[in-house]
Order: sequence, then C-alpha cells, then structure tokens
Amino acid sequence: MADYTNTAKRCLVPSSLNLPEEEEGAVTPTGSLEAAAAAVWRRPENTGRAALSPFATAARSPALPRLSPSPPRGRNKMPNPKTTSSDSSDSQNIDCNPRKVRDHEDSHGGDMPSLCPPDTPPSSPPQILSVSELMETANEVSKMTIAHEIVVNHDFKLQEVNFLPNSLESRVKETLHKAFWDILREQLSKTPPDYSHAIKLLQEIKETLLSLLLPRQHRLQSQIEETLDMELIKQEAEHGALDIPNLTAYILGTMAMLCAPVRDEEIQRLRVMADPVHLLREIFRVLNLMKMDMVNFTIQSLRPHLQEHSVEYERKKFQELLKKLPGGLTCTTEWLRKAAAEISTSDLLPSSSTSETKGSSVPPSSPAAREVLSVHSPTAVLNQAYMDLLHWEPGREYPETMLMDKARLDALQMKVNQLAIIAAVLLVSSSTCGSGVFSSPGCGDRLKRVIKALLEGLPNARLEDVLMDISNQMHEEVNSILLQLGYPVLSTDKAASLKGQLMSLAEKDNAVRILIEQRIQTFLRLCLYPGGQNAKNLPQGLAPIQEDLLEVGQRFGGLIHHNRQVFGPYYSGILKKLLFPKGKSEAGTDSH
Repeated sequence: MADYTNTAKRCLVPSSLNLPEEEEGAVTPTGSLEAAAAAVWRRPENTGRAALSPFATAARSPALPRLSPSPPRGRNKMPNPKTTSSDSSDSQNIDCNPRKVRDHEDSHGGDMPSLCPPDTPPSSPPQILSVSELMETANEVSKMTIAHEIVVNHDFKLQEVNFLPNSLESRVKETLHKAFWDILREQLSKTPPDYSHAIKLLQEIKETLLSLLLPRQHRLQSQIEETLDMELIKQEAEHGALDIPNLTAYILGTMAMLCAPVRDEEIQRLRVMADPVHLLREIFRVLNLMKMDMVNFTIQSLRPHLQEHSVEYERKKFQELLKKLPGGLTCTTEWLRKAAAEISTSDLLPSSSTSETKGSSVPPSSPAAREVLSVHSPTAVLNQAYMDLLHWEPGREYPETMLMDKARLDALQMKVNQLAIIAAVLLVSSSTCGSGVFSSPGCGDRLKRVIKALLEGLPNARLEDVLMDISNQMHEEVNSILLQLGYPVLSTDKAASLKGQLMSLAEKDNAVRILIEQRIQTFLRLCLYPGGQNAKNLPQGLAPIQEDLLEVGQRFGGLIHHNRQVFGPYYSGILKKLLFPKGKSEAGTDSH
C-alpha cells in the first residue's frame, strides 16, 4: 500500500499538477486525468452561448483534449506539490493566506471578508488568442478542473466511456475496431502467418504491464523484459516459431498478479479463450480497466494531500488565467453587483430586519441575524450572491469563479425545488386530511416516496401536469391508508378540496409554496456558516424533508466554503469597489 501511494505521488498532482502527456498513434481507447477534466468542461450544462467572458470562452474551448486513444508509455513521474505564495498583495498589510484571512475576519466579528486586493488585470475588450495560446489556456483550465473535481467530488473516478448503442460514435467505433481486428485475423491466417501486426500489439501490452508495476517490483520487471523481449519475438516470427498461445498465457498470469481483486473473474474468463485474435482484443480491454483502477486508487490515496494544497493551487492557476485573459471576471462582477442591488431592496433592509428574524427560526445572536442588521457588509452581499445560485435564471451567464461547480449547483437547485414541492404537498395534505393519516407509522414516508417518484420527470414536464398526477395519486393513497386504518374514505368535497389545493401549488404566488420556499432558503443561508447544517436550525414545517434537506445543506455549504477560500480575495476586491467607492471610508459605510 505504501509503495502504491509513493508511486501515486510521483504520477499525479501538484506543485503545478503537470499531468503526463500521452503518446499518439494508439490502437486501444483509454483515459487520463486531463481527459477527465476535459470531459467535465464538455458537459452540456457547462456549455452555453458564445457571447461569454474570455475566461469562460477558454474554459469551453474545443481545443480541450479528448480521451487519449493510447495507453501511457512507462511510468510517468511528477514532482511533489510545493506550497505557493498568495498571488495577491495586501494594501492593508493583511496576509491573503486562507488561514490568516479567516483570523482577520474573526478579529472583526466575521462581518467583512479580507479586502486583499487581488492582482486582477483591469477590464478590457477580449483579446484574440492564437491557437497555441488557446490550447495552452485550455490545458491549464483542465488541470485546475481535475484538481477541483478530486477535492470537491469525493465520488470522482475515471470510468469507461460507453456510447449509446445506436449512436454515430458507437457505430464508428465498432466499425473501426472490427476492421482492425479483422486485418489481424487475416494476417494470422496466412501461410506462413504474418506477425507484423501482432508484434506491435505485444509491444503495447508489454509497455502497459510495465506501467502498472510498483517501483520495488524489480524481479517482475526483469521477467517481463525477458519473456516479452521484442528482438527475440521478431526473430521467432521471422523463422515461423512464434508461440502466441504461450506468450498470452504468460501475459494473463502477469495480469492476474497485478490486477485488483475485482478483475479476477475477468482474467479467469480470458484463460479459456482459444481464438488468439479474440483473446488479444479482450486482453487490451481488461488492461484498460486495470489502468483505470490504478489511476482511481491513486486519486483516492492522494485526495487528503490534494485537499491540503488545493486552495493555493486553484487560486494560483486562476490568477495565471486572468493574466492571459483580461476582463475574465466580468460575469462575476455582474453577479455580485446584482446581489448588492437585491440586498438593498429586499426584506433584509433594517426596517424589516426585525420581522424577518421573527418570521424565521434564525436566533437573534446567529451570524445570519447579524448579517441582516448589517445590510451593506460584504459578507451579506456575498452570501446573497451564493443564495442566488440556487434559483439561477436560464440563459444568464454564470460567474467565472463558479463555473467548475455549475453542474453540482444546478443539481442542488433541482433538488431544492423538488423538496419544496414535497414539503408543500405533504403540508397541504396533512391539513386537509387530518393528522391521523400522517401520524400512523410509515404512512408519511409512503406518501413521500410516491411524490418523489412522480417528481422525477419534473425537469422535462410542466409543473401543472406533474401536480395533477400527484393530486390524483395522493387521493388514491390517502383513501387506501384510511381504509387500512378503519376510517371512511375522503368525501367528494374533501377530495375536490385536496386536489384543488394541490393543483394551486403550481402558482408562483401560492402562500403555502412561498412559505416553504422561504423556510428552505432560511435554512440554506445558515448552511453558509460553520455548523449551520444542524437539525436544530431546521424551521417548522420541514420535518418530512429533514434528512434530504440536511444532505443538501451539507453539500451546498461544502461547495461554498471551498469557493470562498479560493476566490475570497477576488470577491473582496470586487466588493470593495462596489460597496466602498472612492472618497467614502470603508468604516463609515460598514457602520450603516
């Protein structure tokens, strides 16, 4: 295990996360860390209109690398990460190191983030990049993305690419692979056999096996070099004495020693194959799976090390991108500007702060309550901006600093909307049908599962249609539960009232829906603070969705905490210009 980890530290990540370049001219598809990063940026949800800020345009550049078609040759080594200094200077002698930033915030009551001015280039028209510069920028984006994915997404791992059965990609891949292996079969069927193609495949198999070895496995390395001696194999092929079955048997034995336990069954299945062409094809497939297993184990082993250095690394890479792409914070600035405007005209104004605090379950001494009383504080504006991400308008440009988390935040937004509907439906049903139905063991969970199942198609269906299905199903389920409990079914009037109230939840100004959404937002706002993801902070009426909401709050709070650590200095610089114009003292503005 220790050797595996040491190998991983040389093969992966930081000081500058220079991921290995892969050679061209391969035959078998495989994956790489940079390819995974490219796949993240090529997600449909990360693509949009062409009129983007320069940074977003580079992030979505078609120059991003695709899955490499060739396995890596040999063991790639990389230096260990080195601690990087902050890229931003502090005009107020405040260190922009994340730990010291937090200390500085604590010393000021946690109200203002550090106003360390980042080294951000002034806004200017997008510059035209050459192809090489664009590819270099895309490469840097992919490296930053892969590091971010490993740290933030604990389930991140490389997976085999599977195209849809009847898709164009699938047909092209199948046709090309079939042609390749048919040529090999034709060569081996000749008299005498032509081994030129087979020798190249054996060479690639040898290199792949060597790449899977640990540094201490010198004896096994020598055995592979000796048994798969390519010069000797070429001489045997020239004299018609090449024994492919014997070589494949040795290859399978070596694979059995190197593979993870999950691949043992695959290896055993290969041992009984008699067709040499089919066997070689399957050997390549399993070797690709073994390489992915190796990389995924490496990722898992290095995740704690990456978490320790991720903030400095991501900030450094982002600063390098900004130097190449002036004006790269245009969407971020607009995002914060809109949040500042919202907070100035919302219910967070001091005149309504008392009622807002009373109307929610926010304790008067909590950070959220202090934020309410300090409307113009940078923390309040930034938190409002973060909350806006959970009800993002379609088509609106995403802030550059949040692009890497867009897919996750979109999923959270969808989950929050579903939870709001579930809680509202259960609240209306409980008040209409009586608490007797919901107090019986298991009935509440049963109704919740029914609503969840019907909401699965919500993104692709009208809310009115979904609520109609829910109202009909709830009527049937409630009647079924009442009969099981020995009560009469709902009367015609009650059934009509239940369906009507449930259908009215589709209206945006529905009082029950607004109340539930406000309480969910209140809880999620608390999740932006340490310890906010606590069931004690859950407002009334949200008990049926408590478990799901706590999970959403934990994920949302974790994403925002990491984002604030990485991009806090940039937000501080932007908010300083927005909230503290020249000639107006910061202290005076913050005291309002």
